[in-house]
Amino acid sequence: MSWQRPDGRQPDRLRPIRFERNFTRFAAASVLTHCGDTQVLCNVSIQESVPKFLEGTGKGWLTAEYRMLPGATPQRHEREFLKLSGRTQEIQRLIGRSLRASLDLQALGERTIIVDADVLQADAGTRTTAITGGFVALADAMEKLVEQGKLVRSPIRHQVAAISVGLLQGEPFLDLNYPEDVAAEVDFNVVMDENLGIIEIQGTAEDGTFSRSQLNQLLDCAEKGIRDLLELQRETLRASTI
Repeated sequence: MSWQRPDGRQPDRLRPIRFERNFTRFAAASVLTHCGDTQVLCNVSIQESVPKFLEGTGKGWLTAEYRMLPGATPQRHEREFLKLSGRTQEIQRLIGRSLRASLDLQALGERTIIVDADVLQADAGTRTTAITGGFVALADAMEKLVEQGKLVRSPIRHQVAAISVGLLQGEPFLDLNYPEDVAAEVDFNVVMDENLGIIEIQGTAEDGTFSRSQLNQLLDCAEKGIRDLLELQRETLRASTI
């Protein structure tokens, strides 16, 4: 018997996703991304300086911070202060690497972009939602720098989106929600650009192993989902002025 999705979706269907731009007032750009019941707020800040290792190079930098807010899960999630969990550190590094891949750092100049990803509500897929929504916020922030005359052109060189996939009862499924994430025998997070070039893959067998054929099926499933996400990003960014 094949896995029956709790929300009735087909195996290769995304959860409903939408981007609320300009969600907060003071950030350079802000997007609240809804992916099913997962909600992640991405705020972009810009500093007119770079880390010491980049001073004098003419290159910019992008870094990310990720936090799960206390009310994001059924049981209150403890705030992380000075000591971050290994999971939090891993996720924010993934977000930073993925969004840096979208930028021409030389064209950015000696500026630091900080992407703050705060999970307001978690139903799995928080890191991939942060990357996909974070790109929309980043694109808005870079366009504002152009409008302000601080940049001649946007340093965005690649569109970036991310999605989760998994094997449930041996079959590939796209965009896992929490019950599926817990039950999956294999769980992957995949990040790609607009050419479907792979930026990063995180994947593991939670129980047992998986075959090369199943890996290919998972990547095909992820590719379909990312195609859809890339188009949703483009529609959102075309929809209105910042």
